[in-house]
Amino acid sequence: MSSASSLKDQILKEARALFKEQVAFRRHLHQYPEISNEEFETTKRITAAVKKLGFKLRPVKYDTGVLAELNVVKGGPTIVVRTDIDALPVTEQTGLPFASKNAGRMHACGHDMHMATVYGVAVLLNRLRDHLEGNVRFIFQPAEEMPPGGARPMIASGALDNAKAILGLHVDPGVPTGKIGLRDGVTMASVTDFDLIVRGRAGHAARPHTGIDAIATAAELVDSIQKIVSREVDPIAPVAITFGQIEGGRARNVIADEVRLVGTARTLSETAAKKVAKQIRRTAEGIARARGARVEMNLIADYPVLKNDPRANRLLARNAEMLFGRGKVIESNQGLGGEDFACYLEKVPGAMFRLGTMNKKIRADQPWHSARFIADENALPIGTALLTAAVIDFLEGGF
Repeated sequence: MSSASSLKDQILKEARALFKEQVAFRRHLHQYPEISNEEFETTKRITAAVKKLGFKLRPVKYDTGVLAELNVVKGGPTIVVRTDIDALPVTEQTGLPFASKNAGRMHACGHDMHMATVYGVAVLLNRLRDHLEGNVRFIFQPAEEMPPGGARPMIASGALDNAKAILGLHVDPGVPTGKIGLRDGVTMASVTDFDLIVRGRAGHAARPHTGIDAIATAAELVDSIQKIVSREVDPIAPVAITFGQIEGGRARNVIADEVRLVGTARTLSETAAKKVAKQIRRTAEGIARARGARVEMNLIADYPVLKNDPRANRLLARNAEMLFGRGKVIESNQGLGGEDFACYLEKVPGAMFRLGTMNKKIRADQPWHSARFIADENALPIGTALLTAAVIDFLEGGF
């Protein structure tokens, strides 16, 4: 990075000066969370903010979400920065003075922090545009929490057109504020979300031989599909298959003719990820056939494993050290959580880093999706400065 010391000081100064504005931006979003595919007011607020910066807006082939561009060098390289914008169907129990005012809605995964950070990056890069040797595209992506996810619609809208790299972040309540988590290669799991519709034939409970029991068939199906994990997958490849919802039946004395099973499969193995949907379908169809029933499998989501490019991680690590000194970067843990940021990483190199937000003094140590989830806002200048510096660095010389 040219004039590294003076630019470092300027980035840190600007990031700290922006803190109060980012906090206000974040708290407004936190008070008015919107779940996947309903982020209409959030989209309006983001649109107004980036328009005020003078950014170009690209049309989005979706009802919500924003694609904004800071174009500085015509024909120059483009790097992309992404944030998600949706909340969760959770009733907040934090007791914060800026708690959610939308009943049954909460930013319980920190997407409000993500938005405030990326908004801050947009502000800083606009101020530091003389240091940019290329262009920056900002993705404010809807529907990360709900399959099939908003990443692919953003890609279809041109989010990655001519992009050379992409960076993203996720707050982490298990990483102390002030620390950055990075991991090369596979970091988060593939996601295969699916529904199984078991169809039998209704009958009287006292005459079971006249019907085909969809509930009994579904129960056998659930048990058999678990054996995919224990008997059909390499034991050293982490795989989990979970059924989180079962719907079926109308009365205690009526044999059910239809049952719906809602499930998800997660794995860190790319090999297993390619097989798991076929294995579930084969098992389900075999069990149903044996019982005289029929089954329909609907694939709801199929995110790949999230693989961070080591070169992107080195970019982030060296800028974190440049800004904050040594000892601030730790290795992130692998986990079976999924993220459709992986869809972008299938197309262009990049990385998602973990922004530490754990601060036990303010009870910011509860897990993602908890009704008591709190994020330490002191992490905002850290994430903002790091992404700003990394973007400038990349546009100067790539990876």
